[in-house]
Amino acid sequence: MSVDFSNETRFSAAVLTVSDTRTPETDKSGLHIQALLQESGHRISGYKIVPDEKKAIREAIQNWLQKETMDIIIATGGTGIAPRDVTVEAVKPFLQKEIPGFGEFFRYLSLTEDIGTRAMLSRAVAGTAGSGKLLFALPGSKGAVHLAMRKLILPEAAHLLHEARK
Repeated sequence: MSVDFSNETRFSAAVLTVSDTRTPETDKSGLHIQALLQESGHRISGYKIVPDEKKAIREAIQNWLQKETMDIIIATGGTGIAPRDVTVEAVKPFLQKEIPGFGEFFRYLSLTEDIGTRAMLSRAVAGTAGSGKLLFALPGSKGAVHLAMRKLILPEAAHLLHEARK
């Protein structure tokens, strides 16, 4: 018997944009994540833009993980293979249990629905962090964010939170 999580209590999310060039006015991906969350009835409890630097990324995540009311942290940007792409390296130490299927499904969907074989360049990652919280690291493009949010995160977040908090 499957459980229906569609009516599950809404969650609180923080959005972290990792970029050396984006500003609150030009951060299309971070703003899109927030809009999709709000359209789905979820609350934005934090938003920040940090440079592509491990220390800055880690400090933002650490601060949000300490907040009891924070359920999900979604980082966008810095998941590629360029030398300045360090989001995955900054995020992974916080992951208590990685969810490999997230990255695998994201790359599969990107391959078949979006960008073709360039999908292999994405190192999108997700897992549990803190006490029953979720942490996602997405690429920085608006299209990638839209795909991940619509096809993976929004449909499954309540179920993932339920499982992480058993």
